[in-house]
Amino acid sequence: MSKVWFITGTSRGLGRAFARSALERGDRVAATARNTAALDDLVTRYGDDAVLPLALDVTDKAAVTSAVGAAHERFGRLDVVVNSAGYGLFGMVEEVGEQELRDQLETNLFGAYWVTQAVLPILRAQRSGHIVQVSSVGGVAAFPSLGAYHASKWALEGFSESLAQEVAGFGIKVTVVEPGGFSTDWAGSSAARARPNPAYDEVRAAGAAAFEGARYADPADAGEALLHVVDAENPPLRVLFGTDPIKIIEPVYAERLRTWADWQHVSRIAQG
Repeated sequence: MSKVWFITGTSRGLGRAFARSALERGDRVAATARNTAALDDLVTRYGDDAVLPLALDVTDKAAVTSAVGAAHERFGRLDVVVNSAGYGLFGMVEEVGEQELRDQLETNLFGAYWVTQAVLPILRAQRSGHIVQVSSVGGVAAFPSLGAYHASKWALEGFSESLAQEVAGFGIKVTVVEPGGFSTDWAGSSAARARPNPAYDEVRAAGAAAFEGARYADPADAGEALLHVVDAENPPLRVLFGTDPIKIIEPVYAERLRTWADWQHVSRIAQG
């Protein structure tokens, strides 16, 4: 049976890849973007019976509610909801201004939160549905110059893990997708950058050098991977997209466990 999708951030990047993969196999998609002109090619290729283009800025809570309502009214149900809208903010913690941080959280965190809240009454009434939160390997590990971005993704992962426990009894599934590097413009034109402080130039250079020669995957393959996730009878709460993230995450978790164990004597003191 074909599925009905609601996907944010479909103008480019992973959101676009997810929409294409769903449409290619005959599913229907409510595709959102700030400017629906970016979705014209999807409508032309797959038809207006399959694609519902919706103008949406996910930071506008009222607009989110309206877009979700329009998608539900058009298709009669929502099976897969993908929160893919987001961008990267580059800057050391000392460099990022308050408004830059708030803007990052408004899109990456609150945008996903508003969409999640808006679709839950529909999914509960259906007693089915799958919410997919697009996080990042940066939702588990952290790197210099991305503190604000990490704050948004770690928060996304936290509320989504709680959500999964809250809605399981309604037949609703939750998956946090943690991609590695993909050939999108995440670090290019879609990114924001704080005003650099020369004091951090060496840190910045070392961070850039660490990613030299990195291999970036094709977003189309991420779209195919997501189909496997949403079609699974028991999908995972978390799933890595790409083979590089596990190489980053395994030593991160090992170091955390080692540090907690090494400092257990202090943990016992704190308990009294």
